[in-house]
Amino acid sequence: MLLQLRGIATAQIPVEIFVGHERTTLDIMFFKFFLNDENSHTPWLFFNRTRAGLDYRLTDTSYLPQFGFTEALSYNHPSLKGFAAVGVVQILNRGIFPKVGIQYANISTDATLFSWVVVETQRRPAIDVFLLARFTPKITDAWRLFTQIELINALPTEEQALFSFIQRGRLGVQYRSFQWGLGADIALTGKSTFAHTANIGLFVRHEF
Repeated sequence: MLLQLRGIATAQIPVEIFVGHERTTLDIMFFKFFLNDENSHTPWLFFNRTRAGLDYRLTDTSYLPQFGFTEALSYNHPSLKGFAAVGVVQILNRGIFPKVGIQYANISTDATLFSWVVVETQRRPAIDVFLLARFTPKITDAWRLFTQIELINALPTEEQALFSFIQRGRLGVQYRSFQWGLGADIALTGKSTFAHTANIGLFVRHEF
């Protein structure tokens, strides 16, 4: 799908490798408005993400590799000022999860704010609240500051299910199409008490 739509969407595709003290992750993500024949934005916004992680404590039965694919398509009418209905499909280690909900997108040269609240269409659904905030102010013609915060929250509707809160932060610099710096991935899982994990390290990104 990426190869087929890349020419239509003309999207930059950032690829990130994050090497932390507990695991290494690979993250490929892009979202872009499709263009029409006049090279102008259409209301259709496509979001794609592929993410994989490998824990250094890997064994045959525990700390297994993790992967996830997220595809989202939304129709953004100009009168809604960035809000749109969105359909999402996630393919994870534990299954396939179709979701629907509301999205907000505000994308500019220096800043990006992208968020959605979606609910699974299956029985006993979870509510997902996602936020990606990125700020890259210019330092010189070739250099920029690179900052990014990502929040992924899963709120279950089933009484016995666990809450999940993930926070990812990146702080570094950008030179042309490369970004690098410090990063941290933090995860909390539980209900009344929460198990906590943190992966701290260095990231390198390149926009193809």
